[in-house]
Amino acid sequence: MTAPRPEKAAVVAEVRDRLAASDAALLTEYRGLNVPQMAALRRSLRTAGGEYTIYKNTMVRLAVDELGIDVAHLLTGPTAIAFVGEGAEGSGDAAAVAKALRDFSRTNRDLVLKGGVLGTKVLGPEDLVALADLPSRDVLLAQLAGAFQAPLSKFAGLLEALPRNFAYGLKSLIDSRSAETANDRQPSETQEA
Repeated sequence: MTAPRPEKAAVVAEVRDRLAASDAALLTEYRGLNVPQMAALRRSLRTAGGEYTIYKNTMVRLAVDELGIDVAHLLTGPTAIAFVGEGAEGSGDAAAVAKALRDFSRTNRDLVLKGGVLGTKVLGPEDLVALADLPSRDVLLAQLAGAFQAPLSKFAGLLEALPRNFAYGLKSLIDSRSAETANDRQPSETQEA
């Protein structure tokens, strides 16, 4: 490819910088979506922590070539990119953005999930659907905290039960000893006769 003109070089630099700064970039084909549908999609992605942007495939190809990312095979047809976790203000969750894209594509068949990039791993369409099926980051963190908390709770219960069970055993021993001494003090019927 020949070197792009300065205004196009700026777009390539923008795409390259956004891809480098993002935690994930999810690619879709939007052919057939009208303006209200695109606005609704952008809103749903924004609430999930993503930003949906359309670039020319040639500009994106140049940017990914500079970064060494092999997604050129996904850049066919009208392609839009959902950037996740971009820059200092980026707190997006790739699973939540993938879920928003998947849910939107279920009601609007014109949106096609192509794949994307998660960190340095290239994702195919099936990987994107699998990512959408993951629980959100908050749910995963809660599950991890629960996994750490459960053994500690059991251990605390065992430590609490140890002195309690010792006290029950000691009381039982004392009761059985006092019952034996009480039996020893009572005169037997054979001695009275």
